[in-house]
Amino acid sequence: MAGRNETPMNVTIRQIQAFLAVAELGSFTRAAERLHAAQPALSLLLRQLEEELGTRLLDRTTRRVELTEAGREFKNSADRILDELHHAARSARDHAARRRGRISIVAPPLLAAVLMPHAIAEFGQAHPGIEIKLIEARTDQIVDLVRSGGADCGVGTFAVDESGIDRTRLTRDNLMLFCVPGCELADRPKVTWDDVARSGLPLITLTRDSGIRLLVEVGFESARKPLQPAFEVTQITTALALTAADLGVAVLPAYAWNAARHDQLVVREMTKPSIVRDIVMISAQGRTRTPAVIAFEAVLRRHAQQHVPGEIVARGGGTAAPRQRG
Repeated sequence: MAGRNETPMNVTIRQIQAFLAVAELGSFTRAAERLHAAQPALSLLLRQLEEELGTRLLDRTTRRVELTEAGREFKNSADRILDELHHAARSARDHAARRRGRISIVAPPLLAAVLMPHAIAEFGQAHPGIEIKLIEARTDQIVDLVRSGGADCGVGTFAVDESGIDRTRLTRDNLMLFCVPGCELADRPKVTWDDVARSGLPLITLTRDSGIRLLVEVGFESARKPLQPAFEVTQITTALALTAADLGVAVLPAYAWNAARHDQLVVREMTKPSIVRDIVMISAQGRTRTPAVIAFEAVLRRHAQQHVPGEIVARGGGTAAPRQRG
């Protein structure tokens, strides 16, 4: 490492290129032709380089230009410098053209299962040189990972007062009632929070460290009814399994329908009030997003709008399916 008091070098890439051309060809004339430069300008570059280094690099004779001992040593280093510079430039161009790179993206487990597989597969076909690393984590962990640089971007629903992140909306999601066919609430096109509270049906909720649980509490407060869960679980898939076993009803995000289709659950829109959230992609505030991340966001937004149902419509037998968006 250079000492703090050393005078910094002012050697330019053009000077190095001029030196290497003369060293290889043994002629100022031929080197000038290769570099498309005038010979006096080339000579000036070499003179400036020698002055900057404080040593003679070339011995000029009437017939040929030869390297000095210092010149031979400098040539080995200069060759490596230009090779590394060319490699760095190619890598930067490849990243800009989305031919190479790596994306690390973090999302909650169910949302990762719903959105990521098809989006990653499509993106990989278009950009085979870009590696995608998928991390599953809780919402609070997602924000910390993105802010700290542990992930390039995150996907989920986040509090509006979260600081240090930039967000781009992918799609919107709203809370839905999930129940089995034959449930007394299943034959209603829409269900209010008051309907759920007055039904006396066992309620399956997530634990209080979940943002979804907090929204369910808001819904019950609007109905002026206390929330008294029969089951509290940490995973949406567990809540769906308990619902499918007819152990109660659950209020969950609409995208949970993707995990419930094989259980033939009924899904009904919750109203009065309807609780809607934005599903967003976040990145660290002030950190430039790579071209690869920007390109992946466009693919992910399209899949989010296809796989997160904006509206649930009944399709016979009381079961439900998402209306796909255009």
